[in-house]
Amino acid sequence: MSILLYDKRVPLIKEIFYMKFAIPSLFKKRWFQVTILIIIILSSFFIWQAKNKAKDGLKTYEVTTKSLEKVVSASGKITAKNQATLRFQTVGQLSWVGVKKGDTVKKWQAIASLNQVELQKELKQELLDYMNTRWDFETTNRDTYKDKVLTDVIQRVKDQSQFDLDRSVLDVEIADIAQKYAVLTSPIDGIVTEATDENPGINVSLTATYYKIVDPTSLRFTAEVEELDIGQVKEGMPTTITLDAFPDQSLTSEVASIEFSSIETTSGSTAYNVQFPLSQESLYRLDMSGDVKIVVQKKENVLTVPVTAVESSGEQKYVTVLKNNKQQKVAIKTGMETDDDYEVLEGLSTGDKVILK
Repeated sequence: MSILLYDKRVPLIKEIFYMKFAIPSLFKKRWFQVTILIIIILSSFFIWQAKNKAKDGLKTYEVTTKSLEKVVSASGKITAKNQATLRFQTVGQLSWVGVKKGDTVKKWQAIASLNQVELQKELKQELLDYMNTRWDFETTNRDTYKDKVLTDVIQRVKDQSQFDLDRSVLDVEIADIAQKYAVLTSPIDGIVTEATDENPGINVSLTATYYKIVDPTSLRFTAEVEELDIGQVKEGMPTTITLDAFPDQSLTSEVASIEFSSIETTSGSTAYNVQFPLSQESLYRLDMSGDVKIVVQKKENVLTVPVTAVESSGEQKYVTVLKNNKQQKVAIKTGMETDDDYEVLEGLSTGDKVILK
């Protein structure tokens, strides 16, 4: 029994012996002391490096002066100020078409015509009816009741004769207008951008057949400015336009006009159409899409800090200034604000370094 107990205690006795005599003896050896010293030096170096990395990881901005621009952005497309959509005012057979899509036309040039044979016959018939009615009118007033006492019955007969004559004159005028409306003419110089029917012989309708003329010298950029921004936009404000077709070119323009009535955008919000003139119309095409930036406010040489450096507490704004490797929270007074920067009126000076969030 004692032998078994002795065997169980042997490992514990060896461990106590090792900790009491073997380990202290290691500290007396030089190589062990050098190893411990190296470990301490390396640990100190890594701790110092970690602290420096933490300091270096701070992003700072040096306060400086520059120009600030506040812009309103909007999307739009190229439209034309002068354009006309021509439709026939009466149905009939298309007998002649003088243009096709893409043709250049002059003002008052004929575009297309309906068959006028039937219209001419109708006009001739109305003229004959007028001559007959006129004859009856003259006969009634000159011969039948010329020397008779004017009674109520006679007066009614004369009035009816006058009414018939007036109606006949109106019928002639309507037939004449119908014949004139059978020919479409362009009211402006321009280019035919749409021509629904280019082949004679078909029967036209009042809505389906039309020809669209656009004056290419009247091209302009029209943008939809949101209701929340329209109050900042005024005529004459400078703008920069970028078209999708010419992404590397920026077009300088200005606000030419702001429409009085609102529109509903595709997203369902309220907006207003704003027009901007284009200087080189020949380079552009109708309905080209693009974006415009309207400069609604601009200041030169003002002290600025990035928006990412500013914190707010109620109405008060703060920045964290880095000075002599110490951070200090400083209250500032701001002025103009853009999407990226604040104008600083009080609290900072040129050269101050602020920490970015």
